[in-house]
Amino acid sequence: MTECILRTQQITKVYRSGDVEVHALRGVDLELLSGKMAVFLGPSGSGKSTFLNIVGGLDTPTDGQVFFKDQELTGMSETDLTLYRRNHVGFVFQFYNLIPSLTARENVALVTEISKQPMKPEEALEIVGLDHRMHHFPAQMSGGEQQRVAIARAIAKRPEVLLCDEPTGALDSKFGVVVLEALAKVNEELGTTTAIITHNVAIKDIAHTVAYFADGRVVAQETNKTRLKPADVSW
Repeated sequence: MTECILRTQQITKVYRSGDVEVHALRGVDLELLSGKMAVFLGPSGSGKSTFLNIVGGLDTPTDGQVFFKDQELTGMSETDLTLYRRNHVGFVFQFYNLIPSLTARENVALVTEISKQPMKPEEALEIVGLDHRMHHFPAQMSGGEQQRVAIARAIAKRPEVLLCDEPTGALDSKFGVVVLEALAKVNEELGTTTAIITHNVAIKDIAHTVAYFADGRVVAQETNKTRLKPADVSW
């Protein structure tokens, strides 16, 4: 029986601006299983990113509960949420957020310097196939290489959960596949629970589980009996 590492119960999120209310999430129940890869699909505004930010401790729900293993995140102080993010969660976003004046190795080292049991930066870069580029600056790299540096930075602290918001959104299919291969390798070799938000329906075929978001709700879920390798996905 696979352990549930992240679980939500009826979480809602309402953003208010004056008298206007925007319901980003409307009672979402969802589980992320330990060591598995999940893909979240749905149109813009369907609640995917809000959900990811809440389970990652970057935001809090208006109502409902969020659990990491047997620990409830809901109601945690900002200090405790910061420690949760630092010790347990890695983030990868659509835009790489690398520091231009630092080399690939130095960008990764920023995380390892504040982590409890980090990898060496060189090890993290080797996992994503960029150990030979560790002394290059972001401007000397392609978009796909920069995103892989961002993945190396996220995994260098050995997080239990890796949350990816449109990690291939700014890339063409060639570099997108390379980034997906890096994420798949992290999931399979390190056992890192991985969640990927994407608009690209084809990417769902590399996941263990798929959740479909619409209008702030999870409207369908499915499990892939067989999974494709990223190189076999048709974009």
